Amino acid sequence: MKIISLFSWCWWLDLWFKLAGFEIPWANEYDKTIRPTLQHNFPDTIVDSRDIRKVPSDEIPDWIWIIWWPPCQSRSEAWAWRWIQDTRWQLFYEYIRIIKDKQPLFFLAENVSWILAGKHNDAFSDILNQFKNLWYEVSMKLLNANDYWVPEDRQRVIIIWYHHSLWKKFIFPESTNKWLTLKDAIWDLQDSALPARIGNRPNWNDLKISNHEYFIGEYSSIYMSRNRVRAWNEPSFTIQAGARHAPIHPQAPKMKFIEQNKRIFEPWKEHLYRRLSVRECARVQTFPDNFNFLYERVGDWYKMIWNAVPVNFANAIANQIHKDIKDFFNGPKINNLIGISSSLVKASRVWMLVTSE
Repeated sequence: MKIISLFSWCWWLDLWFKLAGFEIPWANEYDKTIRPTLQHNFPDTIVDSRDIRKVPSDEIPDWIWIIWWPPCQSRSEAWAWRWIQDTRWQLFYEYIRIIKDKQPLFFLAENVSWILAGKHNDAFSDILNQFKNLWYEVSMKLLNANDYWVPEDRQRVIIIWYHHSLWKKFIFPESTNKWLTLKDAIWDLQDSALPARIGNRPNWNDLKISNHEYFIGEYSSIYMSRNRVRAWNEPSFTIQAGARHAPIHPQAPKMKFIEQNKRIFEPWKEHLYRRLSVRECARVQTFPDNFNFLYERVGDWYKMIWNAVPVNFANAIANQIHKDIKDFFNGPKINNLIGISSSLVKASRVWMLVTSE
């Protein structure tokens, strides 16, 4: 089964589809700091680096495919409204254009929980209704990645659209009932991390484990307003976009409360406080150790990982989609569907090509 990816970022979303059995022959990623990592880990994929607004629909391949949500850099409700008003929100309408023209069998989106806030109802409902008018059945749910073999508290909205010709609505998988902790994820890495070089340059030749280095720099007053340490027997805090906001390693004690919105590192134990390394954050996001990240500054990677969908979490969803699509093509209804929609015709051709190979 072949899919394509828009806003590929570092292919964390795509990685779990690949692990579920899909192929990704074509992807689009505009950010030049991310493309090297994508191309290094997926050398067989064609990467289109144009702004998606400048990519005509007829230049996008006809496959069963996945679409990812436009990037959202907002880290709080205070920023959320500004994000909806800026050009990044307008990228939703590029999705509508492409979906209308290509009619894929399914596509999905992932975003932060504030997208469900009441103040955004009108804007968000408008987007959902426009997709529904294109003959798609939507499934949407707020999930915590920690419920799906991920050692991290990370709430995200997952939205999946199935074309009506599938005669099916996506059903979200149940929790694994196995909640992983920081000890499960990074215990073996605790003695081998290195601080970044001056200017937060990487330690490529000195690292025993790839990407196992951490950002160095001051901690802001906002950061010091809350405890930023989770213990070994707890899941990690959500990995943030900025390197300065990375969680503190669990070797340190919880931060000491001074007064409202003010905490300090435990006196005489300040040396224990360091940010999680790039590799430790990748482990928290359940990336395999053979997935290597390329960057010129260590801080760039924390931005990449914040936008990641944890691999184990996403793989649980991808496995269900893979099963639904496979059942559809193997089911008795397939012979009655030719001609119902252009998406079915395209998908059938792809399926025959794949099975004949």
